Amino acid sequence: MTTSVPGVYVHDPDAVLDYEFDWKPLTHGTGVSDWLASGETIASYELLPSDGITVDSHTESDGKVTVWLSGAAPRRQTVTCRIHTNQGRTDDRTITLNVIER
Repeated sequence: MTTSVPGVYVHDPDAVLDYEFDWKPLTHGTGVSDWLASGETIASYELLPSDGITVDSHTESDGKVTVWLSGAAPRRQTVTCRIHTNQGRTDDRTITLNVIER
């Protein structure tokens, strides 16, 4: 299940799920998360998880950063995706995970 940000999501402590940060222009059609200008690309990115959640893996392709998360302690967790673009811009998007047994 790929979940696009921004948002608040319920995440089971035993789950391993993917979440997507879509930075591409309106060609992806996701509305408020669209950010890159036409021709602009992600030069680098970092993922900044709160203590208690594990980033298992991550990829970037065509203006989308996908992160796989697991091992979350039962409480509110956040993961921030910070990008740096080929045009010298930097921005953050953060998702919030309400980690509860389901």
